[in-house]
Amino acid sequence: QVQLVESGGGLVQPGGSLRLSCAASGFTVSAYSMAWYRQAPGKQRELVALIFSGGTTDYLDSVKGRFTISRDNAKNTVYLQMNSLRPEDTAVYYCNRWGAMIGWGQGTPVTVSS
Repeated sequence: QVQLVESGGGLVQPGGSLRLSCAASGFTVSAYSMAWYRQAPGKQRELVALIFSGGTTDYLDSVKGRFTISRDNAKNTVYLQMNSLRPEDTAVYYCNRWGAMIGWGQGTPVTVSS
């Protein structure tokens, strides 16, 4: 079974931090480019962060300098460290393979509010 399970979301005040986890099963994350996406109510899903199989990363302009995507190959898990959070970061966050996507999981909701 090829599956991704997101976790780590929650309620946080502006300026706070969260670390999201994406646990993969049925495939090895080191062999694929992996990405984090987010979707806010009434808006389309957008790509937030990308890590290529070789380790190079890329980010949505609005999160550059605040978010960091990483990968732990031993745990077969991808992470998104989110710092200096803003209300506009509020969304459900999903992970997936980039360019070879599988079915979407339930995601993990992040709410940034004072």
